[in-house]
Amino acid sequence: MGQAIVFCGLPIRRRKATQFLVSDESFMREALTLAREAEAAGEVPVGAVVVLEGRVIGRGRNAPITTSDPTAHAEILAIREAAATTGNYRLEGSTLYATLEPCVMCAGALVAARVKRLVSPPATYASEACAVNFDWRTPRSSITASKSSKAYSPDARN
Repeated sequence: MGQAIVFCGLPIRRRKATQFLVSDESFMREALTLAREAEAAGEVPVGAVVVLEGRVIGRGRNAPITTSDPTAHAEILAIREAAATTGNYRLEGSTLYATLEPCVMCAGALVAARVKRLVSPPATYASEACAVNFDWRTPRSSITASKSSKAYSPDARN
């Protein structure tokens, strides 16, 4: 067994990833388009989309350099837009599609926003510490991750 991961003094355990759905691919393609836009703007190429009941309610692309805002990650911007769209910071039942594994800040935002599901590419060694499903003290805050067997990248055209 691997070494236990602790975040903010709380143990975090991995859960088995759920199946990648065919419908996930179209939303991931939209996130990839946003990642390409970020790259064209001189940013790290990351895009994110929040979906609720089959409808995109939030989009974001990395913008920390152009906005001089260290928190302007794609996931954060997508969550902000989704919250504004719904009129509620609670995004219960939603799915976030991200072209890169979320960092610790973004993963914390997923928990705070009560996002139900995260779809992202397979973990890389660099992001392995963040590639977790948070299992906080309340069951409503858990996130189930769905890992695609495909490795998505902004250069992927299909």
